Amino acid sequence: MASPSPLAPAVPTAVQTVAAVRAGTTTARAAVQASLDRISAVDGTLGAFQVVRTERALAEADELDRRSDLAALPLGGLPVAVKDNVSVSGEPMRDGSAGSDPAPQAEDHAVVQRLRAAGAVVVGITRVPELCVVGATDSVFGTTRNPWELGRTPGGSSGGSAAAVAAGAVAVAHGNDGMGSIRIPAACCGLVGIKPGLGTVPAGLGAGSWYDMAENGPLGTTVADVALVLSVLAARPDLADVAAAPGRLRVALSVKSPAVGSTVDRAYADAARRTADSLAGAGHRVQESDPPYSTGMMLAATARWVAGTARDAEGLADPSAVERRVARHAALGRAVIRRGGPTEAGRARWQRDAERFFADHDVLLTPALAQRPLPAVRWGTRGWLPNVLSNSRYAPFAAPWNLAGWPAMTVPAGRHPAGTPLAVQLVARPGGEALLLSLAAQLEALQPWTRLAPDPVGR
Repeated sequence: MASPSPLAPAVPTAVQTVAAVRAGTTTARAAVQASLDRISAVDGTLGAFQVVRTERALAEADELDRRSDLAALPLGGLPVAVKDNVSVSGEPMRDGSAGSDPAPQAEDHAVVQRLRAAGAVVVGITRVPELCVVGATDSVFGTTRNPWELGRTPGGSSGGSAAAVAAGAVAVAHGNDGMGSIRIPAACCGLVGIKPGLGTVPAGLGAGSWYDMAENGPLGTTVADVALVLSVLAARPDLADVAAAPGRLRVALSVKSPAVGSTVDRAYADAARRTADSLAGAGHRVQESDPPYSTGMMLAATARWVAGTARDAEGLADPSAVERRVARHAALGRAVIRRGGPTEAGRARWQRDAERFFADHDVLLTPALAQRPLPAVRWGTRGWLPNVLSNSRYAPFAAPWNLAGWPAMTVPAGRHPAGTPLAVQLVARPGGEALLLSLAAQLEALQPWTRLAPDPVGR
């Protein structure tokens, strides 16, 4: 395990910030100013932010400090970042695309409404790849870099949010996940990230949320922070409590890649096995067992992925301005739609297979990635096939659970010999968000992780 980041003592967790505002030992304005100062210091190196809301965020913090009920707000005074594919009133929503409308949005997305109603302050909007299609964050607006290793991507599509959190610019950030877009960046950047199950948090992502594969959720450096924010996004205060032990669980360990032709780096497989050993030592029943992955399952997920992109591209102000990889992706999606797809049959079949598998297990444990994060290069100038192949080879473990609509999360699990973080994925049945958070909190105690990346400034 790496030695603690020198940033960690100076960058409080979300829970600590809210408690300090509630106790009156700091103010919302001071917390927001500290976040803005950190963004100013690191973002020239990372390129995590599309928009920084300096004046508006400070004005909103001042309004919070004048409220008599500030101490009662669950996120009172907390600076947060929001991913650039949901609307923030008064700001543009570019979704990583030159073809998007640069006009300010008229209203907040439902998840932004919930964050603000809970007392959070949006300090900035984070970058994404065009239409959030791939697992590396670059677009016409810039290339986002991983704070742990600047030559590597922070993942995608919530890569800007992950880079911002890992660098200490914000304690927590909003993301969303249609094929792994919370869990992959969390794994790349050594964070906790959760994709809730279908319907737990309002989705409303693009034109149909990739046929109900995409969900909104949080990324943070601790389980308690992620649980707190998820409790607000889901309007379920009970999710914030991760203190209770999860009980004795039946845990399935699988290091088999769901994708044909994707090999798993030994360090990621070993991280999953070490985590399994930790859980067994804590009293859980752990056994190796592979889910019934199939080519049909992956094809069903891919059909929704490409068709969802086609519908999102149609909603752009200028669909002709998309990059060639996205244009090809959308063209394939239009072909799927013309042939009457995507159908429910593939999803229903996979859900039945997953249910049978989980009859003998409470939680599935897998590596979060198969290979190290991709290079931080301009993937958008490359063709469709190189993008899809590189993504499927390095991050194949997430997509099956988007197709199923089941909750899944990433937690850190040490460091790769080359220096970037390692991580594992936890999956549970529908309604299992509280179970996953409780188990993740137990892992955090069993094998603590470094909260923040080494300071990227000057590297």
